[in-house]
Amino acid sequence: MEIKTLKYFLAVAREENMSKAAELLHVSQPTLSKTLKALEEELGKKLFVRHSFSISLTEEGHLLKERASDLIAMADKIEQEFTNLDDITGGDIYLGLAESYQIRYLAREIYKLKKQYPHLTYHITSGDTEQVTEKLDKGLLDFAVLCEAPDSSKYDSIRFPKSDLWGAIIPASHPLSKKRSIKVSDLIGQPLFVSEQSWNNEIKAWAEDKYDELSLEGSFRLSYNGSVFAKENLGILLTFKDLINTEGSDIVFRPLSPELRSELYLIWNRNKTFSPIEQRFLEQVRTTFSSI
Repeated sequence: MEIKTLKYFLAVAREENMSKAAELLHVSQPTLSKTLKALEEELGKKLFVRHSFSISLTEEGHLLKERASDLIAMADKIEQEFTNLDDITGGDIYLGLAESYQIRYLAREIYKLKKQYPHLTYHITSGDTEQVTEKLDKGLLDFAVLCEAPDSSKYDSIRFPKSDLWGAIIPASHPLSKKRSIKVSDLIGQPLFVSEQSWNNEIKAWAEDKYDELSLEGSFRLSYNGSVFAKENLGILLTFKDLINTEGSDIVFRPLSPELRSELYLIWNRNKTFSPIEQRFLEQVRTTFSSI
């Protein structure tokens, strides 16, 4: 199975039309049809359902689309890495980031590096631990930022200079908004929003024996979306301080009590070989973080 064949397959899957895909790929339609038929024969599975004026994917086709997308991304990344080996003026860095106000420290380092190496290109993916570590393990990311201590047997890491303070985003009209801090007992009976990961880890550890009395109304991987639901009086969002701007708004932030904090880590695979620009980025981050 060749990379070119997978690129042909993805083009047809995206366009859902053989003629349009052939035009975009600059190949003839018979050549494209023959290539895809050979791919189906190689895999022993039907990948497409042909309609009068369109093409749709079979269940097997959807599976290949997911796998092929990762393989193409990895092939492109490998090609970029080898191209960048002798390019000390720039290169590509792929980062998967958790949500935190401390991301600003990373942004500042990228800004400084960009001034020094104008051909630097950075690619940002946002997500929780499961999402970013999956891409990191596949080699689709160079670095990831986690809101929890990483597995030291798999990853090397640098801890961010500060920690994130947990609190509750509450509608200003809610009785709990009058409190200076929020206890576990205050949240019993309240519909709560938080990421599923944090619900099963940080919040569970913080609530201790009262955890089973708390009610998860819905899980959000992005705090902003959760804050919109909180603003509409659908529940209370548990999140980090400074992620949601409450100034001049009808929602407020109140810290949890007892205080709950999370550390942030920049991580990378232990067996990773760095490109020149990745090495400079890591050295710069390590130097700056140690001085804050």
